[in-house]
Amino acid sequence: SPAAPGALSPFDRQLKRKQKNWAALQPEPAKCDYLREEVGGRVADRVFDITRAFPLALDVGSGRGYIAQHLTKETVEKLIQVDIAENALKNARETEIPTVNVVADEEFLPFKEDTFDLVVSSLRYAFFICLHFSFRMKMLNNIHQVLKPDGVFIGAMFGGDTLYELRCSLQLAELEREGGFSPHVSPFTAVSDLGHLLSRAGFNTLTVDTDEIQVNYPGLFQVMEDLQGKYIYFLGTSIFCMGESNCSWNRKPLLHRETILAAAAIYQEMYGNSDGSVPATFQIYYMIGWKFHESQARPAQRGSATVSFGDLAKINGLLSRRKK
Repeated sequence: SPAAPGALSPFDRQLKRKQKNWAALQPEPAKCDYLREEVGGRVADRVFDITRAFPLALDVGSGRGYIAQHLTKETVEKLIQVDIAENALKNARETEIPTVNVVADEEFLPFKEDTFDLVVSSLRYAFFICLHFSFRMKMLNNIHQVLKPDGVFIGAMFGGDTLYELRCSLQLAELEREGGFSPHVSPFTAVSDLGHLLSRAGFNTLTVDTDEIQVNYPGLFQVMEDLQGKYIYFLGTSIFCMGESNCSWNRKPLLHRETILAAAAIYQEMYGNSDGSVPATFQIYYMIGWKFHESQARPAQRGSATVSFGDLAKINGLLSRRKK
C-alpha cells in the first residue's frame, strides 16, 4: 500500500512507479541505460567471485534485467526478477537464465522465508532513497528473511556524493535568484550507515566498498535530460528518461527559467572541463552480506590468541638474527 506524506517513507512511491513505467515505454530507453548496465556488470562480477552455483536467485528492483544479462546459467540456475514497474519487466532483456518476472513493491517481498540462495539489487529506488532508519531496516530485514541460511546478498546503491556538482549548482542558483532552495535530487545514504544497517538486519561477514563513475556532458541541460528526460520549465512540464527523478514529498514542482539558466552558468564555471563539457559524478556503494549458517567460518573466542600484537615489533629483529 502506498505511504502517505509523513509516513515511514519520505517519498511518493506511487509517483516513482509512474516515473519508471513511463521511462520503460520510451522509444529508446537503452540510451539512458549505460550506467545501470555498467553497475549491473560490476554486481555480476561480485557474484562470479563466489565459487559456487546458486539454484535460485532473486533480483530486487530488476528493471529491464541489468544484472541478469551479465550472469550465466552455470552460476545462477533460475532467477526471479521483481520490480514495482510492470512496463520495465515487460521490456526486460533476454538472458540465458530461466527467468520469472514478478510485479511487486520492493518494500513487500511476496516470498516465503528461506527461499533464495542469492539476492542481488543494483541502483534501485527502494535501496537508496530510504532516509528513515526504520524503513531501511524493513527492506534489509525482508531480504534477510527470504534468504536461505548461508545465502548471500549482493547490492549496489548510489552514494552520498552522487551528482554533487548538479546539487550544488541548483542550490546556489536558487539561493541567488529565489532566496532559498528545495531538493531537486533524491537524497542518498552515507557509507558509514551501511555496515551498521546490514549488521542490524542479521547479515554477517560484511563487505562494503565504494567506486565512482564520472560521465561528461555538454552542459547542465544534458545532465538533466539524461536523468529525467527533456525539461521544459517554461511550461512547467517534464518527462523522464532514466526514471530516477526526485520523488520526495517536499519536492518542488518546477524551477523558474532564470534559476535554471543561472544554475547552468554556475555548473560550467565551477566544474567545467577544459573542452567545454561538464562532469557528473556517480558514487556507487557495493555491499555483500551473508545469512548465518553453522558451516560458516567464525572468529576465534576472545582471549584465545597465542601470539600478542606487541610481538610483531620483534619480527625484524628475529629476521636479522636468522640472516646472520
